[in-house]
Amino acid sequence: MTSIWGIVNVTPDSFSDGGRYLDVDRAVAHGMRLRAEGAAVLDVGGESTRPGAERVGADIEQQRVIPVIEQLASAGVPVSIDTLNAATAAAAVRAGARIVNDVSGGLADPEMRAAVAESGADYAIGHWRGFSADMYAKAEYRRVAREVAGELQERMGEAAASGIAPSRLILDPGIGFAKAGAQNWDVLRGLDEIVALGPRVLIGTSRKRFLAEALRREAGADDEVSESRRDLATAVTSALAARAGVWAVRVHDVAGTRDALAIAHAWAG
Repeated sequence: MTSIWGIVNVTPDSFSDGGRYLDVDRAVAHGMRLRAEGAAVLDVGGESTRPGAERVGADIEQQRVIPVIEQLASAGVPVSIDTLNAATAAAAVRAGARIVNDVSGGLADPEMRAAVAESGADYAIGHWRGFSADMYAKAEYRRVAREVAGELQERMGEAAASGIAPSRLILDPGIGFAKAGAQNWDVLRGLDEIVALGPRVLIGTSRKRFLAEALRREAGADDEVSESRRDLATAVTSALAARAGVWAVRVHDVAGTRDALAIAHAWAG
């Protein structure tokens, strides 16, 4: 059955829950709640990658995430560190993280692949074409799913050249990263091209803008889409991704996604 990664944003500015869990104790309590609801992995991040987000220094990032990772890991919870910085990745693994989730696939920090190779952690490689501030300027594709798969294959080769075994790799097609609304749907429809590359595949659609756009379009409305409706849309896309063969989904609402995956699993027999 497809695994669930629960999102723990220790940031003031993430697009959905920025500021809610900036306090260490609140972040840990939130993570333990997600774990109790069925999260197999908690993905802890200290820098927002929402569209237009400003970068933060690795020292600030580590001040936010390391105490949270230490407490969660000491409680026996599998933890992933969501970071673009090699120094933060290495510090997080020392603190107990088992996975480095790099949405840039090693492009943001040239030291990242070497740091991951030395750490022994698993490595989630995201599809990425630039930092949040200007990523949509690079959202030009002819056949988006095929191009995403091809670029992920390049990142796989670079990881292998750095000494990271294929068994440690996880591929993320980067929904929302350098992709306009309709392009995200094209990637999801073409998931078989990413799954066919071999490594485990991680999908993160949670509460993203393209889901809200689809809901507004179908309703013929311009009003803001609530968090609960975005969570329901996330659960549906997660269940469909599970049927397409993905290994894990990364979400804010673990309980709702768990129920959707259970139904999809029962349907599949």
